[in-house]
Amino acid sequence: MGTQRFIGIDLAWARGGARARPNETGVAAIDLTGAVIDCGWTRGIEETMDWLARTAVDGSTLVFVDAPLVVDNPAGQRPCEHDVGRRYGRWKVSANSTNQNSRHQAGVLLRERLEASGWAYDDGRGGPPTDGPVMSECYPYTTLVGAEELGYDQERPRYKRPGRRPPQGWRATRADTCDDLITRLAALAEADPPLLLASHPVSRQLMTKPSPERDALYKHREDLIDALLCAWTAALWSRHGLTRCQVLGTDSPAPPGQAPTIIAPARPEQRRGDGAN
Repeated sequence: MGTQRFIGIDLAWARGGARARPNETGVAAIDLTGAVIDCGWTRGIEETMDWLARTAVDGSTLVFVDAPLVVDNPAGQRPCEHDVGRRYGRWKVSANSTNQNSRHQAGVLLRERLEASGWAYDDGRGGPPTDGPVMSECYPYTTLVGAEELGYDQERPRYKRPGRRPPQGWRATRADTCDDLITRLAALAEADPPLLLASHPVSRQLMTKPSPERDALYKHREDLIDALLCAWTAALWSRHGLTRCQVLGTDSPAPPGQAPTIIAPARPEQRRGDGAN
C-alpha cells in the first residue's frame, strides 16, 4: 500500500511537570494529494499520543518530528546537529546542542511511547520507508532553505524571535516575515508533492488572517506553521527520497535504522562531497 499519510509534529521539547502545564505542540496531517486532513495543537505527550491514534492510518503513516528523538551522546552536540551548521550555516541555519545531560527531551519520551505502541523509529539511512507507522526526525529550518520551491536562496526567514536585544519594531517585522512565509507555503499547492493550505479551515486561516504581533498568539501560529512544514517534509522524503533530501548524522556507529539523524531537504550545494548521503 505504501505511505498514505504524512504527519508533522512541532513538539514542545519540555515534558512539563506537576505544576507547569506543557507548552503547545503543533500537529498537522496531510495525505498524498497534499490535502490537510487535520491540524491544530496539543499539550503534552498524552494529548499528542491521543491525537496520533485518531489521525494515523494503520500501516501507512510517516511522522516527522521537530525534536530530538534519539540522544545517545553523553555530552556535546549530536553529529546530526553539527551537520546542520556545517551544511546549512551559509543560509544562517544552525541547531541547538542536545545530549544526555539536556533537560528538555520530550522527543525521546515520545519516541519511547510510540515504540511501545507499535511504531518504529527510522533514521533514514536506508531511504524512505515503504510502510508504517514510522517516525523520523526533521528540522523545519533545513526545509525552508533546502527546498528550492520556497525560494529562500540566500538565508532563512527571520520568523522566529530575534536575539537577546531585538531591534525596535521587531514584532511587526516578524509578523510581515511570517505572512511572506505563509504566501510561499500556499504556493506549494503547485509543488511535487503539494501542500494545500486552503483545504482545512484551521490551516486556511493562516492565509486569511494576518500574523499577530502579540507573542503568545504569534507562537500559537508559528507552532502550526512548523508542524505543516514537518508534514510536507515527510511527504517530500517519501516522494523523492535521497534525490531531494539528505540524512544528517550518517557517521553514527548506531545499528541500522537507529542512529540519531535529521532528514533534511537539500540543494546540491548543501550536500557532502564525499559520496555520503
